[in-house]
Amino acid sequence: MDLFFPKYLSATRGLKNLFLKIDEPQDSDYAETKITYVGFVDPYGVEGLLILRSDDGKEFHMRAFSGEVARHITNFIDGQRDAIPTIYNMIEEIAEVNESILVRIKVYESGSVLRANLYFTGKNELVMRNYRASDAIALASFYNVPILVRKSLLKEKMEA
Repeated sequence: MDLFFPKYLSATRGLKNLFLKIDEPQDSDYAETKITYVGFVDPYGVEGLLILRSDDGKEFHMRAFSGEVARHITNFIDGQRDAIPTIYNMIEEIAEVNESILVRIKVYESGSVLRANLYFTGKNELVMRNYRASDAIALASFYNVPILVRKSLLKEKMEA
């Protein structure tokens, strides 16, 4: 039995809002962004920092995620995809078995934390909702897919 089949989950665990059809209308509240900087907040590399920039030059500065995830994002951007962490490898294998691929992510605020939706298409189209934004961005950088950010999070670029 395929545990990731949307009907099974919604019927047995009441998780019907986790998986939705991918053909939902494009949300005008989001802008496509690119990763322009990945680094660390502290000298020990414990807390990660990244900057996402939209085509119109607005930025979103994200921090308060693990330095380990920041290192993975940097490696993926640099094309080092041979030693991926177990959790990302697991997602890759699940997607492969289900003949699905990640096509985009959407980053948004949920209360005081950042979350992301992951959009898969293929044999089954689905949206996985409310996952940790830093891991979703790492997966987006691994697969080189669009990172959409809620426009309300984007701010004018600040010059130092």
